[in-house]
Amino acid sequence: MTPLPDIRRVRAWLKRGGVIAYATESCFGLGCDPRNARAVRRILALKRRPRAKGLILIGSEFAQFKRFLAPLPASLVARFPQWWPGPNTLLLPAARHCPRLLCGRHERLAVRLTAHCETARLCQALGMALVSTSANRAGRRSLKTAAACRQAFGPGVWVLPGRIGRRRGPSTILDPFSGTVFRV
Repeated sequence: MTPLPDIRRVRAWLKRGGVIAYATESCFGLGCDPRNARAVRRILALKRRPRAKGLILIGSEFAQFKRFLAPLPASLVARFPQWWPGPNTLLLPAARHCPRLLCGRHERLAVRLTAHCETARLCQALGMALVSTSANRAGRRSLKTAAACRQAFGPGVWVLPGRIGRRRGPSTILDPFSGTVFRV
């Protein structure tokens, strides 16, 4: 297992609006503090991703998402173990004060409790959820190595060492209320 970087330095970098690249279940992801609008805009620009699409938040525990979500029915929360931790991204109602950049044009926010041990350890050590979107330009293949991330994004993105998981594709995105699957 890859050792964690100096968490105080990573936390300070994120607080200043920094973007990181880190290993996830199937590829490297680009991440930032979801509360920092400047950092979120930077990720959208790096990826050339339309704002309207929204982004995913990744975390190590559900409490890391609560500030961004509207209250949820206890019956739904009781069903979370059927999806999490794992490669399933749930579309949940966003809180009124949730930054619009995270939701895009949607009323729901995409969130995932990761089963990737390095990513979970990172979120746990930081004590927060991270924006998580594949490290690539929109429409291009996701990057699979730290070296590829450094080459693609340069010194403005702090690339953390790590190994991606064995999953071949991106997370499944689903609406837990209706059961509709949007991406497999």
